[in-house]
Amino acid sequence: MRFKFLGLRRTLVLLGSTYLVLLSTPAFAAEQVVLNYGIFRESLSVGELSTFVQTGELSRSLRVDFALARQDPKVIRQYLTEPVKVNLVFLDRVLNSQIDNIILDQISQVIYTPSHRADRQALRSALVLSASQDGQVSLIEIIQNNPTNEVEVDGKRLEDAYRQLRRLQTSLQDLINF
Repeated sequence: MRFKFLGLRRTLVLLGSTYLVLLSTPAFAAEQVVLNYGIFRESLSVGELSTFVQTGELSRSLRVDFALARQDPKVIRQYLTEPVKVNLVFLDRVLNSQIDNIILDQISQVIYTPSHRADRQALRSALVLSASQDGQVSLIEIIQNNPTNEVEVDGKRLEDAYRQLRRLQTSLQDLINF
């Protein structure tokens, strides 16, 4: 009986949190992205990065950024857009486990807040919001739904973050199949 109550309580908390996040999204979504490539840093709007992801067209600043960093825009776009399917209820369970803390810590080395404070919490929020929209999560959604005004991204490690999202998906599948 206690386990059923905890499951119901967790589901209600998840639904309530998702509802609050959805109501407050416009006020708490990232507006600026700082792309880091070693010593090279470039600040751009989330809209500019989103346009690149949606259309494949590079703005002048992104073209220069990728050229200076010797990054292939097609590869970057693939890592940003490739979705990972997740079940929101099981995502909540994994997000509150030790396994997830490891995954969140590794993703937060690539996508993080400027102060490096509350990176796990920001990622959790972005993941839940992204998953609640369509049952999928992508790196661009995590960036867009980050609850801080500005989010920093280590451009050279986007592949690492994408692999961690895949690990999260595997953890969720294992939980569902258990």
